[in-house]
Amino acid sequence: MVVALGTHANKQGRVAGINIGGGYATFPGVIGTAITKVCDLEVARTGLSSEEALVAGYSFVTASVDSTTKAGYFPGSRPIRVKMIAERRSGRLLGAQVVGREAAAKRIDALAICIWNEMTVDQILSLDLAYAPPFAPVWDPVLIAARKAFEAVEADVRQL
Repeated sequence: MVVALGTHANKQGRVAGINIGGGYATFPGVIGTAITKVCDLEVARTGLSSEEALVAGYSFVTASVDSTTKAGYFPGSRPIRVKMIAERRSGRLLGAQVVGREAAAKRIDALAICIWNEMTVDQILSLDLAYAPPFAPVWDPVLIAARKAFEAVEADVRQL
């Protein structure tokens, strides 16, 4: 997959410089993490989309949740949607997307780390994510989505 972003170009430049200088370095690749903003709407993605996972031959389940960016009673709380794509049976996170407003999309960074480290949705459930009403509801949308994805994986396994 080609992902033409400046961060990747800089990392590859560092690898080239180390190798030119007599050292040894390799570029480990990318998982397609990207973020953008259109007016006040934030959109982010990491890993594989459902379509990409299908084309790549993965068997997977998906889970989408709607939540809020802050505690619901806190001023400025806005809607957020998180979608996770998890490998069937193993539950390994393959991809995720986040859409929302004000501080919604940066949650993709946590999910990119999960994919990079080949975490399962079950493992993601135990992440110690920061909580305070101005920043997240008690159950962060990432954790809610992981719970729904885990339930989808478990339901799928029970059907076998």
